[in-house]
Amino acid sequence: MSDFPTKARVVVIGGGVVGCSALYHLAKKGWTDCVLLEKNELTAGSTWHAAGNVPTFSTSWAIMNMQRYSTELYSGLAEEVDYPMNYHQSGSIRLAHTKERMQEFERALSMGRYQGIEMEMWTPEEAKERYPFLETHDLAGVLWDPSDGDIDPAQVTQALAKGARDMGQKIIRFCPASGVTQHDDGTWTVHTEKGDIDCDYVVNAAGYYAQRIGEWFKPYGGRTVPMMVMEHQYLLTEQIPEIEAWSKEHGGKLPLIRDVDVSYYLRQEKNGYNLGPYEPNCKAHWVESNDQMPEDFSFQLWQEDLDRIEDIVVDAMARVPLMETSGVSSVINGPIPYAPDGLPLIGPMPGVKNAFEACVFTFGIAQGGGAGKVLAEWIVDGQTEWDMWAVDPRRYTDYTDQDYCNQKGMEVYGNEYAMHFPQHEWPAARDKKLSPVHAKVKELGGVMGAYNGWERANWFAQDGDDTSLESTHTWGRTGPWEQRVKEECEAVRDGVGVLDLPGFSRFFVSGEGTAEALRGLVTGGLPKVGRINLVYVADSRGRILTEMSCMRLGDDEFVMITAATAQWHDRDLLVNAMPAGVSVVDVTTTRDTLIVTGPKSRELLAGMSDADLTTGWLTHQAATVAGHPAHLVRVSFAGELGWEVHALNEDVPAIYSAILDAGAKPFGMYALNSLRLEKGYRAWKGDLSTDYSLLEGGLGRFVKLDKPQDFPGKAAIQNEKQQGVKKSFVTLVVEAGDADAPYMSCIHNRDQIVGETTSGGWGHRINKSIALGMVRSDLAVPGTELEVEIYGEKCRAVVQDDQPLWDPANERLRA
Repeated sequence: MSDFPTKARVVVIGGGVVGCSALYHLAKKGWTDCVLLEKNELTAGSTWHAAGNVPTFSTSWAIMNMQRYSTELYSGLAEEVDYPMNYHQSGSIRLAHTKERMQEFERALSMGRYQGIEMEMWTPEEAKERYPFLETHDLAGVLWDPSDGDIDPAQVTQALAKGARDMGQKIIRFCPASGVTQHDDGTWTVHTEKGDIDCDYVVNAAGYYAQRIGEWFKPYGGRTVPMMVMEHQYLLTEQIPEIEAWSKEHGGKLPLIRDVDVSYYLRQEKNGYNLGPYEPNCKAHWVESNDQMPEDFSFQLWQEDLDRIEDIVVDAMARVPLMETSGVSSVINGPIPYAPDGLPLIGPMPGVKNAFEACVFTFGIAQGGGAGKVLAEWIVDGQTEWDMWAVDPRRYTDYTDQDYCNQKGMEVYGNEYAMHFPQHEWPAARDKKLSPVHAKVKELGGVMGAYNGWERANWFAQDGDDTSLESTHTWGRTGPWEQRVKEECEAVRDGVGVLDLPGFSRFFVSGEGTAEALRGLVTGGLPKVGRINLVYVADSRGRILTEMSCMRLGDDEFVMITAATAQWHDRDLLVNAMPAGVSVVDVTTTRDTLIVTGPKSRELLAGMSDADLTTGWLTHQAATVAGHPAHLVRVSFAGELGWEVHALNEDVPAIYSAILDAGAKPFGMYALNSLRLEKGYRAWKGDLSTDYSLLEGGLGRFVKLDKPQDFPGKAAIQNEKQQGVKKSFVTLVVEAGDADAPYMSCIHNRDQIVGETTSGGWGHRINKSIALGMVRSDLAVPGTELEVEIYGEKCRAVVQDDQPLWDPANERLRA
């Protein structure tokens, strides 16, 4: 082929809506020498049989941002690229049957309004006025989203492709990629049957084939893409005269209905209906040895299985009796890829330089526009406008074997519209990563939660406590855990508690030049040998990329400790930042951590350890505990006198038993969260995210602008310091009702939204509801009265002094 490109800046593998959006957005950012490869025709995968719904609703801030952007892009795309599209923003009504669902809607509504989406809560009667064919007698309320609607999937894909081509990008159809080779300088060659293409970056946008493509990257540090494939079927009815008459009278389509408590959507399709259920008795595909994914499933479907969705169809007919007047004209049953949490993979490919993912989209049409924007920012700028950890491929690590992916995909599909209550733990595919004392923790009553696959106790139940999943179906703080968490916090306050904390991400970083390399990476200073301190890494805008505990063992020997969920994120960050000769070794799985904390912790440890327990705060030392080697670190996320006891897995059971026998009370993650909120300690990817700069986050004391190293974000932080911050971190005491403020609750000053919470909960030592958050800087003044919107209820909140609510002088911590 004379016009076959042999060089490109980026090669995108996959020609669905997401791949074409990525190509289009790369061109919009000025990278117009990119190539997209599609093994068949554009849209041949999940895109061609997609229903094409385009909602903005989400209770994830990142997903709502992405979907909102898609609606804004699509509304003007046809005119921009001169390509006709059928895009109907008919609006949607979400039906609530319960108080809890109404609370979820209120939360999404406030987030939507913050992003400029004018959602409204309607009474059932108001919904009936707008949708006369709807039965509303058993509804609690309705959420109206005016920006919701549907679009023709093939048309929007072709429009994005045309826009990309018009800006100079190349799309090669019927040209399957056959493999990749990475060179020593990090560049790539993508192999095809038509020839090779040399490029700087590769994007896996291969839809339900993404796992197969992902295997090519394993020799260069990759892993198996965490995904599986579900059957999703929807049915189309014959034409209905009443719908045709309504549309003619009103000049448009009926609003889309989502009956989320029953689990289906129902929308007007021409003058009939499109009914799409998410049934609990769902079916996975290509997961059995006798059911292998074919080499090419382009433009193919499976046989329909209406028996599986019969109950939902019957319910929909009762909700909209007009449906009963029409027969089924066709059933679409095609493959939809699912990641274990139902969200796509967008961003850097874990462990692989210069490779990215934009795949495993369950709602690819709704998210495709925003996904292309986000991916282009990742590639061109190295960072995204919004914090996108919710979809970052590095949020998963080595626990996502195929069994896990299959179980979680089935669970997510069957609970597609389920409410994600704060204390609810989804039961499928558990016990993937266990602490050395997991059995003992369970024996003591541990009610477990999964943290990056690691099982940790959330709270400790006693005989007779309700530990059922049903007990967690509440947005409120009250539940069987509440009294137990209070008792655990009081034990830490008055005596000594112990928390088993497996999964701390930890890396040994050593070799000549390590200290200098770290100084050039982190914003502040490094500790002296024998000490530990927090360090932060910023992106080029001075925003918070990550937080690490930096423990110095020698001049050029460090242990970097980070959050469990940050393991692959921070591993890649460290590996990419260190020069040749500096080694980064991930030892996360070989060690466990016990947090021993409370005013009697020194007394307890003195009876079983040879450590010098008089050393000050932020020190560490090798010692023996209960006769076993360990490392004692004088820190406490609980804000009391305490130590972290780090030891090899094989030594932890004996140490844990000795600590329990000496009188320590086991406590869990819920108590730790309460205790850290009272100290104003930030949590990663809640309070600490790339949505905020270090200065906005109140972390200026961890920035050394006078050091010679030009660390990432230094110029931006210097500029921001001169200009002043627009937002400031605050601690609020909230006069909350039954529930505490969740992440991204709106903060109001009179009728104006002036900020958002980043975390919240009940402080059992101060007996008050606490929210950490970001507000307009002129309002970040102690004593300022604001309001926090919690599930639709505006609650009075007061800005506190810039110090911990508990032990403000840190006297107990330093005791």
